[in-house]
Amino acid sequence: MIDLRSDTVTRPTAAMRAAMAEAPVGDDVYGEDPTVLELERRTAALLGHEAGLYCATGSLANLLGVRMLVEPGQEVLCDVAAHVARAEMGAHAAVHGLTMRTWPSDHGRLEAERVAEILSPAAGPYLVSTAAVAVENTHNFGGGTIQPLEQLEAVGALCREHGLGYHLDGARLWNAHVASGVPLEVYGRLFDTVSVCFSKGLGAPVGSVLVGSAENMARARVQRKRLGGGWRQAGMLAAGALHALDHHVARLAEDHAAARALAEAVAEHAPAAVDVDALETNIVVLSTGDRPAAPVAAAAAEQGVLVSALGPRMVRVVTHLDVTAEECTSAGKVLGALLGG
Repeated sequence: MIDLRSDTVTRPTAAMRAAMAEAPVGDDVYGEDPTVLELERRTAALLGHEAGLYCATGSLANLLGVRMLVEPGQEVLCDVAAHVARAEMGAHAAVHGLTMRTWPSDHGRLEAERVAEILSPAAGPYLVSTAAVAVENTHNFGGGTIQPLEQLEAVGALCREHGLGYHLDGARLWNAHVASGVPLEVYGRLFDTVSVCFSKGLGAPVGSVLVGSAENMARARVQRKRLGGGWRQAGMLAAGALHALDHHVARLAEDHAAARALAEAVAEHAPAAVDVDALETNIVVLSTGDRPAAPVAAAAAEQGVLVSALGPRMVRVVTHLDVTAEECTSAGKVLGALLGG
């Protein structure tokens, strides 16, 4: 099977497994795991922040990052298809008592004007006050969209003008960095809190790191424990993430090239199903036209290609280090034949 459902399906390489097996460890709840501490330090430095906090999942990192900026009863703004709004099980409301309002977007692409239209930083005693803005880069459901740097900067200026927090869901920020050439620190310094994931394109088995000020990360560590997210000898997992930092970032360009090869193969048979020119990173969104997406995904699976049906008429394909460019081209031919037939 060619598994293109997500880049979360990757398995650690032999070299990564060796690094994990040999990692020095300690009790992370006591702050004594040296490998975890090294991962937190390195990630924070890469993103231009003071401190980091290793979390089991990107959802937990986002939950903590937003909470550091928003009090219960306040709101965070994000786009209508943002992961924090659509794919985190309503945790921000259910756990922390936060509300959300959203702006419309084209493929998740950020436009400062849209954000400015709905800002309400001092809503008085009758309405909900905006406390923060959350942005996703790259944008998952938008199709791996890279946020324009000038728009990120413009929204950051809005947040500073109105005294609002600014959170980056950077689960695939590595992809944005490699594809755009924008340094990680340039992205990271725009925000108060940033989450980055190691278990997607970088291929580590578990974990995300949240970065921010030392004060906020100390607060987030308390809340992580309160939510049951404290762990002990987590250095065995953190070592996989450290190995990924050293060996798997630059190679993301290969995933981007494989995604383009797949999209071009689809377009040969079903040009209406994919916009090859819009492709930026490792996520390809395919339109199934007037056919439901689920049967298309099922038919692809019967031919050895696993994809995700993420909407009534949308199939998502994600390339990663466990599939070759040749396999992606073959998968594209299968999908193109299904969508063009």
